[in-house]
Amino acid sequence: MKIKDRPEFRSKATVLTFAPGDRVADAVAVMSERNYGSVVIVDPERKPIGIVTERDLMRRLLHKRLDFDTTTLAQIMTTDLKVARADDDLLDWLRLMSNERFRHLPVVDEQGVLISMMSQGDFVSYTWPELLGRLREQARATFDVSPSLVMMIAGAVLFVAATVILFLQAR
Repeated sequence: MKIKDRPEFRSKATVLTFAPGDRVADAVAVMSERNYGSVVIVDPERKPIGIVTERDLMRRLLHKRLDFDTTTLAQIMTTDLKVARADDDLLDWLRLMSNERFRHLPVVDEQGVLISMMSQGDFVSYTWPELLGRLREQARATFDVSPSLVMMIAGAVLFVAATVILFLQAR
């Protein structure tokens, strides 16, 4: 399944974006108000150049005791940014996000302009039903009773019964 095929992709709210020189305090205020876990830092053409997540706030601002009111987003943003395209395979990105331990994935168009943001939670809402469906299929395949299986079980039961009867008669 492609990222663009997910209902979450089509129904996503506008991505929170800021410029690199904006203050952390301003971004945190909006993140808190809207219950967002990240903001994307973009250049004037709306191309992502970084991301600031709750983890960045903890590790790069709070842990280093930087001033909340004067620190800019550029000072704490993650610049090794992973970005996806709408036509990318959803499961490939979910696997990468899980392996590399990041939860927010900006999605860009062919020119690299930000068009959406997907989270690991958006992808997991797809994988749980898919996983349960696969488990159901596997259970059906595993417990599918074929005539040869029935004959083997019946033969084993008859053998055990005959052995027990012969053992009891011999006593």
